[in-house]
Amino acid sequence: MNALNQIEALETPSDLEEKGREKVAESLNRLVADAFALYIKTKNYHWHMSGRHFRDYHLLLDDQATQILATIDPLAERVRKIGGNTIRSVGHVAQLQRVKDNDEDFVGPKEMLEDLVNENKKMAKNMREAHKIADDAEDVATASLLENYIDETEERTWFLFETTRDLN
Repeated sequence: MNALNQIEALETPSDLEEKGREKVAESLNRLVADAFALYIKTKNYHWHMSGRHFRDYHLLLDDQATQILATIDPLAERVRKIGGNTIRSVGHVAQLQRVKDNDEDFVGPKEMLEDLVNENKKMAKNMREAHKIADDAEDVATASLLENYIDETEERTWFLFETTRDLN
């Protein structure tokens, strides 16, 4: 298959304007990368949690990681539905992610939870920005998908914040 046929094989018809679709796809790909990075960070903290509230925090972070992971495929598939190409590799994730990695050997429970509060707040903000791009492109389906994920992200932020209140 020549290069033109390969490109044509991935084309997806859409009634959305091309320029709007490109902007939506770009914003969604950044969210996919962020979700991968936030998933890994959340699992990292889940695996390396310590302290007297270990079990509670361990389970909380596992639940949150599962929720984050569940957003990745629908976001990536939305990119494809509107005719875009999505994440292809870990390297591509690293290029696009806005979630800051944490490779420290030890992070205390309070620092872990506070870091995740901040990352989830940023994630919600980035989702709202993507929602605006979708609105501008008249992409109701993407906007609707993001509304649920914004709510879930805000809930994760709330739970993490409330959990940090009893830590010194």
